[in-house]
Amino acid sequence: MLYLLTTFILSVDNFLNQNIFIFLISFLSNTFSAISGGGAGLLQLPALILFGIPYHQALASHKLATVALGIGGSLRNYKSLRKDIWVAWQILVFGLPGVIFGTYIVVYISEKYLYLILAIISILLAFYSFLTPDLGLSSGNIKLNLVHKIRFFIFVFLIGIMNGSISSGTGLLVTILLIRTFGMDFLRAISLTFLTVGIFWNFTGAIFLSKIRSVPPNLLIILIIGSFVGGYFGAHLSKLKGNIVIKKSFTTVCLLVGISLLTKSIKTFYIN
Repeated sequence: MLYLLTTFILSVDNFLNQNIFIFLISFLSNTFSAISGGGAGLLQLPALILFGIPYHQALASHKLATVALGIGGSLRNYKSLRKDIWVAWQILVFGLPGVIFGTYIVVYISEKYLYLILAIISILLAFYSFLTPDLGLSSGNIKLNLVHKIRFFIFVFLIGIMNGSISSGTGLLVTILLIRTFGMDFLRAISLTFLTVGIFWNFTGAIFLSKIRSVPPNLLIILIIGSFVGGYFGAHLSKLKGNIVIKKSFTTVCLLVGISLLTKSIKTFYIN
């Protein structure tokens, strides 16, 4: 009887410790993501894999949880989204087909090549942001000609494919694309990224991956709560601190995501 009671107490204690750890990881990663415009998968996705969840199930769970990040961030910044609704529609119309396509091709294309491509892009973005002092610090409204519109649509579709297949870092790419294409500042671009990538892209990706049903429900609930609270809190901090702090966070996260993906790519090349 004493043995059973001791075993029960230890199992409960282990369960609580695991859930607290997952919540803290989710909260911290999504808070940082809400400030920088992406990179939640840098901590959250590896943490899920660490707990023994297979990659594709972890990816789908991460995507569904980051929908809560998008909702939390959008609720805090909903007022700044009103004038950019038309841009949001364009991101959804041209990006969602890419996300869906990405969920299908992920099983046919070696992840190592996708990791390598996104790693190089992320590291280049970090250096570009660092070497461009005024990037995203002021907001404007650039009028696009036909060529610029087509280029924007193509980039959105390609980033959508990456989002559906490997997820990590694609919010950062959309953020910088909005800044360069429309002359937005970081706060405005990240608010739009929350709405489009955070909510709609990630939800669509999670549904089409169709791997979340075998993930423990309690784990998914904790991830969603941590992501929502972290998203709202991070968006609140970003409004308080302004574009300079956001830009520094963006540069840091781009570099960390790039190094992380490059490491993964090198490991997969070495193994295979």
